[in-house]
Order: sequence, then C-alpha cells, then structure tokens
Amino acid sequence: MSTGVLAFLSLLPILAVGIFLVGLRWPASKAMPISYVIAIGLALFVWKVPGANVAAASVHGLIVAATLLYIIFGAILLLNTLQESGGIKTIRQGFTDISADRRIQVIIIAWLFGSFIEGSAGFGTPAAVAVPLLVGLGFPAMAAVVAGMVIQSTPVSFGAVGTPMLVGVFTGLSADTGITNDFLGLVDIIAVKVALLHMIAGTLVPLFVVSLMTRYFGKNKSFSEGIKIWKFALFSSFAMTIPYIIVANLLGPEFPSMIGGLAGLAIVIFAAKKGFLMPPKEEAWDFEEKSKWDPEWIGQLEIKDIAHKSGSMSMMRAWAPYVLVGVFLVLSRLNSLPIAAWLKSKVVALEDIFGSGITSSFQPLYSPGTIFILVSLITFFLHGMNGSAYKKAWSQSGKTMIAASTALIFTVPMVQVFLNTGGGAAGFDKMPIELANGVAALAGDNWPLFSTFIGGIGAFIAGSNTVSNMMFSLFQYDVGSQIGVDPTWIVALQAVGGAAGNMICVHNVVAASAVVGLVGKEGAVIRKTLFPFTYYALLSGSVGYSIVWYSQKGIFNIGSFIAVAIAVAAVYIIVTNNRRSGLLLQETQPVVKQ
Repeated sequence: MSTGVLAFLSLLPILAVGIFLVGLRWPASKAMPISYVIAIGLALFVWKVPGANVAAASVHGLIVAATLLYIIFGAILLLNTLQESGGIKTIRQGFTDISADRRIQVIIIAWLFGSFIEGSAGFGTPAAVAVPLLVGLGFPAMAAVVAGMVIQSTPVSFGAVGTPMLVGVFTGLSADTGITNDFLGLVDIIAVKVALLHMIAGTLVPLFVVSLMTRYFGKNKSFSEGIKIWKFALFSSFAMTIPYIIVANLLGPEFPSMIGGLAGLAIVIFAAKKGFLMPPKEEAWDFEEKSKWDPEWIGQLEIKDIAHKSGSMSMMRAWAPYVLVGVFLVLSRLNSLPIAAWLKSKVVALEDIFGSGITSSFQPLYSPGTIFILVSLITFFLHGMNGSAYKKAWSQSGKTMIAASTALIFTVPMVQVFLNTGGGAAGFDKMPIELANGVAALAGDNWPLFSTFIGGIGAFIAGSNTVSNMMFSLFQYDVGSQIGVDPTWIVALQAVGGAAGNMICVHNVVAASAVVGLVGKEGAVIRKTLFPFTYYALLSGSVGYSIVWYSQKGIFNIGSFIAVAIAVAAVYIIVTNNRRSGLLLQETQPVVKQ
C-alpha cells in the first residue's frame, strides 16, 4: 500500500473528529464514539493489529480517562470548597481592586498564573486551576475554557518541570544511539532553540486571549476592544517570556515556564496596581449581565456569591489554598527532592493487559487530583467551614464529574488505539508515523513549514506534548538530516508545534470544559482556538524555515516572507484599531462653542 494511501487512512479518525465535533457541532459524547469505531476498524482490518492489542489499548484508555476524571474531580472540589467558604468572593474583590477590567484579569490569571501552574505540573493542570478560578470571578464558562486553552502553548514545552523535553524529546531521540553519546546535552541545546521560537510566537498570545474574549463573548462582538489594550498585553507577554528565555539558557529545560510565570506575575501585578499601561477606569471592559449571555456559554457549575461566615476574609487567607497548590506541585515535581521519588513509587499497575505487552498504571499520590483534594481538606479547617457546606461541595463536585465522564470514556480509548497500531500483521508503522510519512513525502525541502503542524497533530491526538515528542522527535530529526539542514532545529519545531497542539487537543478541551460543567460544547471551543493554533504553528514553522535555510537560500525565502507578513498584519491591525478608536473618541466628545 502506498505512503499516500496509508497517510489518508491514518487521517480518517482525525477527520471524523473534525467533521462531527468541529464541523457539525456534535458533542464529544456523540462524535468521539464514531472516531473510536473508525480507529478500531482500521487497526483490525487494515493494520491487522491483534484483537487482544486493540482491547488492551482500549482498557488502557479507560484507565487514563479515570485518572483524568480524578484530576477533574479534585479541581472542581477545590473550587466548590472555596465558593462555600467565601474564599471566591474575597478573591473576586481582590481582582476588582487591581482592576475591574476583565481583559486585565484574564491576562493575569490565564497567561501568568496559568504559565506558572503549567511549569509546575503540566498535563492540563492549568486548565483545572485557572479555568474554574475565572468562572468563580464571573467569566462565562466557555470564555474561561477558551482562555485556558489558548495559553496552553508557550509554557507547555517546559511544563511539569521540563517533562516534554526531558522525557518526550529525550526518549524519542535516544531510540537511535548513533545520534550522540550525550542525549541530555543534546536536549539542552534543543531546549534553547525551543525557548527562542516560543518567545517569538508567544508574543501575541495574551493579545489573542483578550481579543478572542471580546470578539466572542463581548456585547459588541469586537476584536478591537481586546486589541485596544495591546500595550499592556505585550508588556505582560515579555514580563513572562524574557525571564523564560534567560532561564532556558542558564538553567536548562526544567524551570523556564515556572520561573517565567512567577516573575511575570510579580512584575505585572505590581505594574497594574501602579496603573502602568492600564486602560482608564472609565473604559474598563466587562461582560454583559448574565441574563443576556448566550446559553451556550454557560456551564452547569453555578458560582454563588457566598460570604465567609464571619462576614469577611483576609486576602491572604482566601488565596492560601492556591498558594498551597503551587507549593505542593513544585515540591512534588522537583526530582532533586526525595518526596518526588517517593510519590512516584506508589504505583497501581495493570501489566501486560491481555498478553499484549501494554501496561497501564496510575500514581495516585503523584496525581494533581490528590493535591487538589488535600488542599480542599486543609481549606475546610483553614477557612473554618461547617460540615454541611463542605458536604455540599463534595456532592456538587461528584455530579459535575459524572456529567463529563461519557465524552472521556470514548475520547481517550480512541487515542490509545490510534497510538498502539504498530506491530500489526500488515507490517505498517503506527498510524501517527504513517501520517507523518505522507506529509514528509509531499513537503520535501519545505518540511520546516509542516513540522510544527505534525507536532500539533501529535498533541491533538495524544493529548500530550510529551507523547507527541516521544512519537515524532526521532522522525523529525531524520527528516531534517535527509533534507540537509540542522536536525536539532527541526526537533525544536516539533516540540513547539506539539506545545501549540494543546490548544486544540480534544481530551484537554473535554477535561477543561468538564471542570466548569460545560459538557457538549467541545467543538465550539476548538473552533475558537483553531485560529491561534494555526498562527502559532505557521509563525514558528516559517521562522524555523528561515533559520535552517538562511545559509543556502539567503534572507529572502518563503519562511521569512511568511513571518514578516504575519508581523506586518499584526502591526497593521493594532495601528488601524488605535486610529479607529481615536476617531470614535473624537466623535463622542461634545463640541464646545466659542
């Protein structure tokens, strides 16, 4: 069977997701079973994978889904605990004191706080923390999910203390011992290139977040209302990415996102309190009143304005649970500390399922879900809650989690069947690799422009930048060598694309939506995040193309043209918007007669 045909067949489960979930707007609970059936059919009858392997992959998928539901439950429980204790009311007031402008709030929480949590824990945890916090502050559930997904880009490559690089890229490349004797050194070199590409593409991410929010969820449905705060958005971007790239060069891949996010938080909150680059208070942007929201935006998680039983709570006490989450995540992820190894060692495993060689495991103490539940219990005492309120938090969290389970029960097994199609009697490579082979055959020397999209597809399917890097790093390295360019840049593009793919990853969107009870609207979220993903992958790929071909094709090549075109378009949109805003302001000012 030809490479092109195999690539097309490998694409079918993904096409099914695109058609039914994104195109026809079916809920994931209906669209994903179709994709799952297609993946099984291809595995059994085209790739000729043994039925025991397909069944084992499905069981492994169910176990992974259960681990995700555990994290979802913990995140919802923490939010509900803070709501019932009165902590959310105090936190909301604290942000109002910094700025009542929702554009400022979403940058601080999603971009900066989310980047810190990504650097600490990764694996979708920022959505489980930042998304419900935004809803608690009064954001529509869908607006919170979209914001949580778009920032799943720049910090992701260095998430979970560098796991996508140190595990993903390292494991992928080390399968070929002929490359080098020092794979860790090679990963450090690639990480610096990854940070540079992310810094370039990530510059506009905060602006995308606010512009998408004002366009899709604002009264006037206007991009320009978000673009209006471009100075603050760019300042917030650089407040995170400059420390980020410095750390990547000096300390390696473990800490760029964590330190970048934390430094950015300190810088931006201080600047916002001082009014630096802030919009005037009278121009603060907010959503319409909730009664006018589109029902599609609203999740089942209802946030109530509950005050603490004493009538008030200090800001430090209200924020303490989130501080504890950050501290516990960092302590449990630093391999230099003995606690990390101990937590990882407590494993519940199902080995060699049905004799397939596939093993599924769960590390309950290492899971962010356990940290969320632990902090919830601490909050019960810290905030002096009564038993009935805490019982209500548990009950509501269980109901929300159950509502999310249907979609994940089919989404994750489909992913695992897709990933475990190697070694079949037909002799084909696994579906993701066959798909990449087809794209590489068509792309030729233009491969750098496509490499980020392959990384993104890997994350879209697998739900993980780490898994995408494990699947494709060696493949990307080999393609780079074949076309005669520095292969480490191609692997860097893979890692960046894999990070950006988290914006559109189905099971990440399902999980983030589930945390706020937004079940059945996953396709609507992906339609809104598809454009920023395309921008991120295209700009990174074009910059990478220009870098690797500069010595042979000069500065005037297709990569530099695309990159410059994107930059010019961004500047044009910002300048045009500012000019339009200035004219509108002049028109609305009264005429003073002499």
